[in-house]
Amino acid sequence: MLKIILSILTISLSSSGFTKGTNVFGLGIYDVKFDGSEKNQAMDFRYEYRSDKSLLDIGPEEDNFFFLKPFFGVEYTNDSASYFLTGIYFEDNFGELVEGNNSKLFLTPSFGAGIYNDGSGKKLGNDLQFRTSLELSYELKNKNRIGVSFSHISNANLGDKNPGVEILSFSYHIPY
Repeated sequence: MLKIILSILTISLSSSGFTKGTNVFGLGIYDVKFDGSEKNQAMDFRYEYRSDKSLLDIGPEEDNFFFLKPFFGVEYTNDSASYFLTGIYFEDNFGELVEGNNSKLFLTPSFGAGIYNDGSGKKLGNDLQFRTSLELSYELKNKNRIGVSFSHISNANLGDKNPGVEILSFSYHIPY
C-alpha cells in the first residue's frame, strides 16, 4: 500500500501536477441501487485533481470537444474502503453540445483505473478496479462549480467475482 501512495504522490508532483486545473471535492452514497438491492451502503468521500493540460486532441481544431485530460483521485468510505485512481476525462459545455449556445452547465465523462482496498466494506473481487463516471455541473458566479455525478466501479471480470458498485455524488469544484 505504501508503494501505491508513493507512486500517486510522485505522479501528482511531476511537471503535469503543477499545471492549471481543478480541485474536486465530492460527497456521495456508495453502493446506491435503484431496485433496493444494496447491501453495503456507505458514505463516499472523493477528491480529484483534474489537470487542464490536454493529453490528446480529437476532433476539429475549432471545437474544444474531445480534449482528453488527466485526473488523479482518491475515494474513501466511512467503512474504510479506499480507492486510489488515475484516468482521463473530457468536458464540454452542455448548452453548446445540445443547443449550440454556451451555458453554465458542463458535461464531464471520465474513465479511470486504480487500486481498491475494501476495508470493512463491500468486497469487489480484485485489487485492480476501473471507474466510469458521468457528471453534470453548474458554474457559479465565482467560476467554482457544483455538480452531481453517477459512477460505476468494477473489476471488468478480472477477479473471481465482480459485483461492482454504483456511487451517486454531489461535488464542489475549485479551479485555479
